[in-house]
Amino acid sequence: MIRRILVANRGEIARRILRTCRAMRIETVAVYSEPDATEPHAHEADSAVALPGATAAETYLDIDALIGATKSSGADAVHPGYGFLAENASFARRVLDEGITWIGPSPEAIETMGSKLASKRLVQSVGVPILDGVDLSGLEPTATAEAAVTIGFPLLVKASAGGGGKGMRIVRSPQDLVPAVEGARREAGAAFGDDTVFLERYLEAPRHIEVQVFGDAGGRVISLFERECSIQRRHQKIIEEAPSPALDAELRLEMGEAAISVASAVGYTGAGTVEFLYQDGAFYFLEMNTRLQVEHPVTEMITGLDLVRLQIEVADGAGLDLVPSISGHAIEARLYAEDPANGFLPVTGTFHRFSFPDRKGLRIDSGVEAGSEVSVFYDPLLAKVIGHAPTREEAAAAVATALRQASIHGSVTNRALLVRVLEHPEFLAGRFDTHFLDRHDPVTLSAPLADPELEHLAAVAAALSDQVAERERARVLRSLPSGWRNNPARTQQRTYEGGHGTYVIEYEAARGYRVPGLGGLEVLECTADRAELRIDGIVVGFEVARYHDIRHVDSALAPVRLTALPRFPSTGPSDSPGSLHAPMPGKVIRVEVEPGRRVSSGQVLLVVEAMKMEHSLRAPHDGIVVEVDCAPGDQVEAGTLLVVISDETIAST
Repeated sequence: MIRRILVANRGEIARRILRTCRAMRIETVAVYSEPDATEPHAHEADSAVALPGATAAETYLDIDALIGATKSSGADAVHPGYGFLAENASFARRVLDEGITWIGPSPEAIETMGSKLASKRLVQSVGVPILDGVDLSGLEPTATAEAAVTIGFPLLVKASAGGGGKGMRIVRSPQDLVPAVEGARREAGAAFGDDTVFLERYLEAPRHIEVQVFGDAGGRVISLFERECSIQRRHQKIIEEAPSPALDAELRLEMGEAAISVASAVGYTGAGTVEFLYQDGAFYFLEMNTRLQVEHPVTEMITGLDLVRLQIEVADGAGLDLVPSISGHAIEARLYAEDPANGFLPVTGTFHRFSFPDRKGLRIDSGVEAGSEVSVFYDPLLAKVIGHAPTREEAAAAVATALRQASIHGSVTNRALLVRVLEHPEFLAGRFDTHFLDRHDPVTLSAPLADPELEHLAAVAAALSDQVAERERARVLRSLPSGWRNNPARTQQRTYEGGHGTYVIEYEAARGYRVPGLGGLEVLECTADRAELRIDGIVVGFEVARYHDIRHVDSALAPVRLTALPRFPSTGPSDSPGSLHAPMPGKVIRVEVEPGRRVSSGQVLLVVEAMKMEHSLRAPHDGIVVEVDCAPGDQVEAGTLLVVISDETIAST
């Protein structure tokens, strides 16, 4: 009988596992790195063990440290969650060798299915269709090029180990093949410790559909139905749902039986996911994930099952005595600290407020809370917002509304993009594929959710609340309005910058907070953190929070972020034209230019690695490199000056 579980993970999934353990009255042990010392998962467990260091390699990927923490804490079982060492056969084997229960499949199953090449061979042997592919291990460039021609362009370069879009490149022409293979190998080696890559046929408009399977020690394997995961960015899922709108009952059964065949062939136990690509009525095996998936909540919502509980029970020797069925529809949106308008670059920073409405059918699996800081060292996933309802349309509306009404005060997130995808006609009609975000510009989708009129009203609310807050902070004469003068008719002024422009708000504080020039606007209530306005008979309440010069103004309609502009802006030196800065905090892993070198527009200048992904910094125009202010291995903050390029027209005069 399992009595104490060490959760070898962090963030959202660690908290998710802890929640089920509490319900089962099983003691828990958390582990945490130095940056995670104050994060929620570190203090929600019954006990916690510090892992010295900051990077993933020093902490959550250190097998010796995790085994030491398990033994010192007296834990008799380990749950790996997802990511990190969840699909590491060596870790699973080490746990078992120490006489500790491993909550997951056997090391042999992890090894077989962890290699995309080995798994394809096994899957093909049981009659499940696969896409054509070629292993590049040991192949010289000439042989690699020949293999590519055999498969045909476009094709994919893919890492054999791991997943999540890491070590993956689309190649559309022969001249792009070599750099794509080299980049995929580097990224795969850094992320998974295995730089094996292969080529695979590329489908132009597939859907990504996966089947949740579960196996027990008695050899029974069942399907818990499929999940649709086609809304992706950088080959990583951001919206998932169950069941898939693309499948009918017959195809659902066929894909479920194929997934069971795959899992049975490897003697699978515990939770696993068999992923397929689906196009034009045909499906192809993609890979098998030998762990719990990020998107498992949508399966839980439609089946009523707790998959973490099932994992623990199966690891403890229980059999699968259930006949699952589907009830309603569930949709999950992944909220990330990233900037969709800037190539989905991850961002860091503190979240001062992080809360969602509490409603029936709504579930929030969060890794952060108010005061949490997003670190450069780990994945930028903040939370998963899951809605369950009788129909797909109602589930989508529930998630979109929750995102609109959430109080998320801190760094940039992908919230607006998620809402617009969930409300998009193509999504609601169920007619989409993995290239949805190629067809629909992420910059447009991530524009502010509030329209200019609502943003203007939010600026009014911010101005009036700022007025009250200033008087409350005043040392003397607090009863007088700020800027008081003998002529009470004179207006005061505050200026805010929003997503749609600049708003100059004039108001009369001495006369009950009147705002001239806005027609029928009435101020019904005004405090330091709230303003209630009525315009044209409609009442809107705004909650105002201030963090230095940033104002977050929340309402039932949409969130608004404003910057309060100073009355007397300071002037300072600006960067030279052609100055290129770090787009996010990270580590410089490659510098390809030096001062004096001529470069052309679009040429890669250097590569920065952040949150386990590579990001190339490219020349914005033709020119000559004037300055290089970084070197491989440098850890840089967002905004750090890295390279300066002269304008080609200037350089040639």
